[in-house]
Amino acid sequence: GGFASLQHRNVMRTEVCQFSGFKIYPGHGSKYVRIDNKAFVFVNAKCMKTFKRKVNNRNVQWTQVYRRVHKKGTTTEVTKRKARKVVKVQRDIVGASLAQIQQKKSQRPEIRAASREAALKEIKDRKKKQSDAAKKAKTTTAAPTAKTAAAAGGKKASSKKAATKKSAAAPAAKKTA
Repeated sequence: GGFASLQHRNVMRTEVCQFSGFKIYPGHGSKYVRIDNKAFVFVNAKCMKTFKRKVNNRNVQWTQVYRRVHKKGTTTEVTKRKARKVVKVQRDIVGASLAQIQQKKSQRPEIRAASREAALKEIKDRKKKQSDAAKKAKTTTAAPTAKTAAAAGGKKASSKKAATKKSAAAPAAKKTA
């Protein structure tokens, strides 16, 4: 039992390829030491050869460096923008200034209700007066006078006479033909 607790974990020490940016696991890859004593680690011979030819790894499409520089394969999380808080602004409206609106708001509900009812009653009275005046005007113009009745009857009689004249004229036209 005590032996298991003394065991320590083996941690793999991976390195990164100097050219491609790929991970190099233990037992893989090769090290190249330049004449100035600087060491480079590569994942395979392909990477070493392109490095020795002085090819820029930012322009080689299969390298991780190229992908990082050109933003390939990165998933960008869409960040939700904060909604701005709506600020209520009290403005004056037609027929009431801002001061009047504030005054009405500050009144007690009973007083406000009473003044509202009084205003509604006044509007109803005004409408009633207008409708009464309109009815009076109708009754005075609606009573037919003798002249209007005769004119209406005369038009009908004259139209009947014209119709009989036309019917009498039609057989006379046929006789001449």
